[in-house]
Amino acid sequence: MLRWTAFSVAFLILGTGAAGYLWYQHLNSNLRKGERSAGNSAAKKAAPNAEGKTPLNILLIGSDSRNSAENLKLGGSRDSVGGTPLADVQMLLHVSADRKNASVVSIPRDTRVDIPACKDPETDKEYPASNGIINESLRGGPGCTLDTWEQLTKVYIDHWMMVDFAGVVAMADAVGGAEVCVKQDVYDLPKPNVPGGSYLRMKAGTHKVQGEDALKWLRTRHAFESDIGRSKAQHMYLNSVLRELKNQNAFTDTGRLMNLAETATKSLQVSEEIGTVKKLFDLGMQLKNVPLDKMNMLTMPRIPDPQDPDAHVLPKPGAADKLWALLREDQSLDPKDRAKAKKKAATAGPEAGAPASLGITVVNGTGADGQAPAEGRAAEVRDLLKAKGFTEADTTSDPGSAETTEVTYPRSAGAQGKSDALSVAKALSLPTSAVRETPSGAGLTLTVGSDWRTGAEAPKAAEDDDSDPLEGTEAVNGAKTDDCMDVYWPYRTP
Repeated sequence: MLRWTAFSVAFLILGTGAAGYLWYQHLNSNLRKGERSAGNSAAKKAAPNAEGKTPLNILLIGSDSRNSAENLKLGGSRDSVGGTPLADVQMLLHVSADRKNASVVSIPRDTRVDIPACKDPETDKEYPASNGIINESLRGGPGCTLDTWEQLTKVYIDHWMMVDFAGVVAMADAVGGAEVCVKQDVYDLPKPNVPGGSYLRMKAGTHKVQGEDALKWLRTRHAFESDIGRSKAQHMYLNSVLRELKNQNAFTDTGRLMNLAETATKSLQVSEEIGTVKKLFDLGMQLKNVPLDKMNMLTMPRIPDPQDPDAHVLPKPGAADKLWALLREDQSLDPKDRAKAKKKAATAGPEAGAPASLGITVVNGTGADGQAPAEGRAAEVRDLLKAKGFTEADTTSDPGSAETTEVTYPRSAGAQGKSDALSVAKALSLPTSAVRETPSGAGLTLTVGSDWRTGAEAPKAAEDDDSDPLEGTEAVNGAKTDDCMDVYWPYRTP
């Protein structure tokens, strides 16, 4: 959608002058906007790399709202009209700072999480913090869903985009459809004791779907056995759309361009900081060159929820933590890429300075999780460093804030600064991902995070091992064209 808008606006404004400008203003008026956060955004944005770029994180939300005639016609009952919409599709698009790889991570709609206190921006109704199902987070608007993700993952999310049923149908028509595949004949209709269904009906094999058929595919849950199967089918659809757009020569057809841009701006609701076509253009230009074979889509690792194991799930301890850490640290989800980066880091750079020669400032950042900072924590960790030979370590009274413990060095210190910081991390058994470069700073700094409030041993780092975070997560690679969905046996048709 960003690419549609970007190319459409650039082409038409340049080609049609004043009329193009008026059309540009018309597109801006199409866009619906909302606040990025509901007020509980606490994650810290990553420091820029040497080129001044940071990772880009965009939360993609699919609303099940039936609060319009179009949406009601496409699914649901009249009893649902006027109700609070649910965020039944939630995906985080992560694009690396160097724009060379990207990932899409879905969280199943039935995941139980902590939802922060939020206020509905349209009704001003206030909702207290709660522990509930993540699709309920939309009660406080898309900004509340963003805050819920940030609280869970500690990943800073730059923007959100939201679309409803009617928007999905319109976009599927505008693109011209996408190829999907099922291994068996399928009919997703209600069953005894299993109400609801998308009414997707399809013969085994590969088909191009668009319009309402595309929406049926994206909504199909029971025939793909669970919400997890539905997420995989959605990833397959998105990958197909990306391939379709890359293969089209739509951007030489003025009429087609106008239709694509019109559809995109009418279908989307976006966070206000990207609420103009110009800003969407800039964003689209950052995303357009990510190769499809470097685009991985997957669903969060999970376990059954002990409170309701048949219906709800929880993030899988360790595995989900590792996935979030890789996103926070802007590491590729492809294990081969990570292995190359790790090997390069191990062989590059000068030898670290002797521990006794390194001046280290220790900062108490343990209050980042909303609790009161752990009193005297900086001094305790300073003493740990001194016992390991870092005799020049000292504390500062300046407050800090870090969800996870980190060792930072200023960019001006270069490769030597990184080697020194890595030696500090190694001495404390911190993961290499705890080491970060900052654009500026007063030197080597250890910020004790809220993950290490007590004790002499640093928290274990699941993200620092070599296991594959894609294993067991229904991963789909953007370059793979032969994926096909298994149909759950009760929904196979003879």
